[in-house]
Amino acid sequence: MEDFKAIAKEVLELEAKELLNAAGMIGNEIGVATNLIANIKGKLIVTGVGKSGLIGAKIAATLASTGTSSFFLHPTEAMHGDLGMVGKDDAVLAISYSGESEELIKILPHIKRFDIPLIGMARSRESSLGHYSDVFLPLYIEKEACPLDAAPTCSTTLTLALGDALAVCLMKKKNFQKEDFASFHPGGSLGKRLFIKVKDLMLTKELPIIHETTKLKEAILKMSEGRLGNVLITDQNNHLIAILSDGDLRRALMRDDFSMDATAYEYATKSPKKLDDETLLASDALTFIEKYKIQLVAITDKVGVLKGVLHIHDLVEAGIK
Repeated sequence: MEDFKAIAKEVLELEAKELLNAAGMIGNEIGVATNLIANIKGKLIVTGVGKSGLIGAKIAATLASTGTSSFFLHPTEAMHGDLGMVGKDDAVLAISYSGESEELIKILPHIKRFDIPLIGMARSRESSLGHYSDVFLPLYIEKEACPLDAAPTCSTTLTLALGDALAVCLMKKKNFQKEDFASFHPGGSLGKRLFIKVKDLMLTKELPIIHETTKLKEAILKMSEGRLGNVLITDQNNHLIAILSDGDLRRALMRDDFSMDATAYEYATKSPKKLDDETLLASDALTFIEKYKIQLVAITDKVGVLKGVLHIHDLVEAGIK
């Protein structure tokens, strides 16, 4: 019986070895390619056929999401009209491990005819793609992980990794920050963390607000109507001065001097936890809530006037983590 664990380990070790070998031989051409792409006025078009094309599509997507305007163009589609998508201010990244993919090589003279910069990724500078390239990024591998040394394995892994290296170089060149990344991923968790603010989620209407002189009985009715498990207690100038929670109410019931005729303020939490900035990020509010182990935080202005409330359930439902 085959030892598939050993086989898988051998594949991973071989691919890792090839990546390390390539890292040791990388030259200044990566810097030349980075500067070329960073200085173009248009887009970077990535092209390739077969497995190289699939890797190219991923590289284009990575570049696009990290601040370099890029898209993938299939060479066959380019030969049938889509070559018009390549403009004079663009550059092309062409990928072919052999450097001889027929469909790819056919479009290269047309690209060069318009004096469009061409970055090539291939095994040999002496290949057709290598001869056409203005900047050449070599793909050095000794052997594929495929037992027949035929199916692209190590070569595609290296191509993908080299594309990632190019993307990271461009991020450094452009000083691309996590805020920039989030702007391209508004639906992702990072986008939510960096763009959703307290004011986007806080409740401002029909809040369970009572005055500091309100009796406990009325406060309990208000608490039930508000469905927040709390009532907010304000003074005559609408400054938040206390919060009565269901926890406060249960503790009050255990007191010997408990009375429904007392004010809610008597049993409430004075000087409750609050945030005084509506522009604060929702993720920071969640950190605040978790730190103090509370379920609800009041939002006030700089002088303490109540503006709204933020409940932990609203943060969770919004996907804030």
